[in-house]
Amino acid sequence: MAGLQNNCILRDTSVTGKTVRSCRHNATDSFNCFYKRMYNDTFFRYGETELSYLKHADRRLADVIERIGPVKRRVIPDLFAALVHSVVGQQISTKAHEKIWQRMQDGLGDITPEKITGLSLPELQSFGISSRKATYIRSAAQKIQDGTFDIKALNGMSDAEVCGLLTELDGIGVWSAEMLMLFSMQRSDILSFGDLAIQRGLRMIYHHRKITRKLFEKYRRRFSPYNSVASLYIWAVAGGAIEGMKDYAPKNKKKCKT
Repeated sequence: MAGLQNNCILRDTSVTGKTVRSCRHNATDSFNCFYKRMYNDTFFRYGETELSYLKHADRRLADVIERIGPVKRRVIPDLFAALVHSVVGQQISTKAHEKIWQRMQDGLGDITPEKITGLSLPELQSFGISSRKATYIRSAAQKIQDGTFDIKALNGMSDAEVCGLLTELDGIGVWSAEMLMLFSMQRSDILSFGDLAIQRGLRMIYHHRKITRKLFEKYRRRFSPYNSVASLYIWAVAGGAIEGMKDYAPKNKKKCKT
C-alpha cells in the first residue's frame, strides 16, 4: 500500500466491501452504523480533484466511479475513540460489537484515555469486553495519558511512521492501523494488500484470477496519491454495488473420495 511500502508486513485480514445503496453488516460498515449518532454527517473527505485524477488514471475505475456515483463513508474523527472501537470489534459479530459500543457510550459518554484509565479491568470488562481486549484498551489509554505514546504527534507523521507506531500498541496490527489511517485520520493514499475485499474488488474490476503483490503494487502506483478514494470504490464493487460483476478467483474443486 502507498506510504507503508515495505516497512510493515501485511497480514491476511479482510473487511468485506459495502454496497453504497444499502447497509451491509461487516467490519468497515461498523464505522457507518455505530458513529451516526456520535459524528453525524462526518464523511471521508474527497471531491472532484480525486475523482478526476482516478478517472484519467484508469479507464475501468472511471467506469466504476460513473456507475456507482458518490460513495459516502463515515469516519471517526477522534483517533483514540476509533482505536478503542477497532479493538472492541475484533473477532465478534457486528451485532455484538454494536451492543458493546452502545453500552460504552451510555456509560462513559465520550471515549477518552482519562475515562478508560479511571476504570478497573473488571469495570471495563463489564461492558462485555474480553479480558484480553480490556487489557489492550487500558494499556493504550495509559500510554497516551502518561505520554509514552503521543497520539497527537501521529498527525504530523508519514503513513509508514504512523503504521509503525500504531502497531507497537497491543491489539493493533497492520490492517487495523491502515483502517485507522483511512477512517479516522483520513489519510489520502491508503490501499490495503491485506484486505481480502480489496483483493476481491480488484479481481472483479480487472478480471484477475489472483491479486499478487506485484499486481497490487501496479494498481497502488496507478491510483496514488488517491488510493483511499480508490479503496472506497473497490470495496463498493466487492460488496455488490454493480450488478453483474463477478469474482474471477478460481473456484475450489471438490476432491472425489475413493
